[in-house]
Amino acid sequence: MEKHKKQSLAIINLLKPMQKEHRIKLEQRCRWRNVKQNEVILDRQSESSEIYFVVSGRVRVANYSMSGREITFDDMGSGQYFGQLAALDNQPRSANVIAVEDTLLASLGRTPFKELLLSYPEISLKLLVEMAQIIRISTDRIMDLSTLGANNRVLAELLRLAHSCGSNGNSAIIKPIPVHNEVASRVSTTRETVARVFSDLSKRQLIRREGDALLIHDMVILQEMVEDFRGI
Repeated sequence: MEKHKKQSLAIINLLKPMQKEHRIKLEQRCRWRNVKQNEVILDRQSESSEIYFVVSGRVRVANYSMSGREITFDDMGSGQYFGQLAALDNQPRSANVIAVEDTLLASLGRTPFKELLLSYPEISLKLLVEMAQIIRISTDRIMDLSTLGANNRVLAELLRLAHSCGSNGNSAIIKPIPVHNEVASRVSTTRETVARVFSDLSKRQLIRREGDALLIHDMVILQEMVEDFRGI
């Protein structure tokens, strides 16, 4: 693919309110970077303050415990962005970011990013709404860690993944299929626990693997299983 076709921010959801000519000018102010799978993009506590747009590929936002165990916060795919906290408050990075696959990134400095927010109130509002959603998800995860056992944290994560992929009534398709290690990292448990929960759900015909996707057959039952342990 030709360079000028690849280096476009048209796919970035946050920037959809921009007029095309203004977006093209913004693209020219960005620093474009191809990163390889497993390459570290940002280190926690680093002093950089750019915001990053994921044009293609996928990255993972994570931190590590004192023992070196990975704690995954989220994966970002094409059209998404990360690094907005440091771009807003100029404080050190709050997490590590690693490329999960070969990825094309565009980074925008703190000053032009703030100019963008002042020029486009619609973008500022989208940013606020999306940050509010992040806070809500984080609050839910803190509650899960405080109130649920490991097995039910896995169920709660399955429900979150299903909702993010889009459910269809009482069923959902999670694609790509969740990797046991990744789910374990998200809910602070072991790969063996995740495998055991998936196996049990398969035997009960609540989930089924189909190619590179995981089919959930009954979202209501999964929700009831989680809520029983939450005491709702």
